Amino acid sequence: MDVLSDVIAVTRTGRPRSAHVRWHAPWGQEFASVPGSAGFQVILQGSCWLLPPGAEPVRLGAGDVVFLPHGTGLALADSPKTVTAPACGPDDPRLSRSYVSDSVDRSGDGGPVTVVLCGAYQLELSRTHPLLLTLPDLIHLPVHGSHRPELRSAVELLAAEVENPRLGTDAAVPALLDTLLLYILRAWFNEQPGPGNVTGWAAALNDPPVTAALHAIHRDPAAPWTVAGLAAEAGLSRAPFARRFAMLVGQPPLGYLTWWRMATAARLLRMSDAPLRSIAAQVGYTSEFAFVHAFKRTHGAAPGAYRRSG
Repeated sequence: MDVLSDVIAVTRTGRPRSAHVRWHAPWGQEFASVPGSAGFQVILQGSCWLLPPGAEPVRLGAGDVVFLPHGTGLALADSPKTVTAPACGPDDPRLSRSYVSDSVDRSGDGGPVTVVLCGAYQLELSRTHPLLLTLPDLIHLPVHGSHRPELRSAVELLAAEVENPRLGTDAAVPALLDTLLLYILRAWFNEQPGPGNVTGWAAALNDPPVTAALHAIHRDPAAPWTVAGLAAEAGLSRAPFARRFAMLVGQPPLGYLTWWRMATAARLLRMSDAPLRSIAAQVGYTSEFAFVHAFKRTHGAAPGAYRRSG
């Protein structure tokens, strides 16, 4: 698997949720901050205003995507002057469903219509990939940007399933939500400035040597990797590779290797009944004792306790 696919597979947990909402002006809706989640808003029809906390309003048009990787709160409204109302609380029974189809009329006076596709992904905080941690609180992908057609296609397919549930929708919606998340992240990373103008994971994923080493780690975390071995994958000598990797990724090669192994082990513990020795071997530990020690140091709990807590 490649790095971006792994980030989604390991970090996201539970069933993602989505809603298709039709607003009639005047309207204004607050979306509270939800730690441990990521959310999105896609304008399907009409226009509205994004009202981020502490920042200037941003006009959104049909096709615009707003992504909140850290569950940050925001508000949407038909006008920057419209008073916004709180969204439904976290105990709303609709939120336990895999999808929601809703229609909201705030005015009843036949005002201009705005249709919004919104959704949320639940994240496992102990496994949150550093790639997601470095993203800004709010990502706005305007419709007039150079986004890939697959992002628009995913939005259209998801909107159709949520607006008109049919046989198989319960299976289709979670898969389409994961696909949409992938395309949102891909679009954002692809549109960052070139090497030398950006740092962090946006630069790491656009740097061929570092990307080659990351792919090697993700492809086979159980391999007995050394800095020299990863440098060979990257096509660089040991010292320049180690400096380059640490500068872009934010930690040394073997530090990231250990973190990824423990994140992978955590997912295996929650998703399978495999014995500890088998999971230890899958992430590169020949000693179960060494694996338990490393896991507890990373996650603050022994593997058995972590598995039972899920």
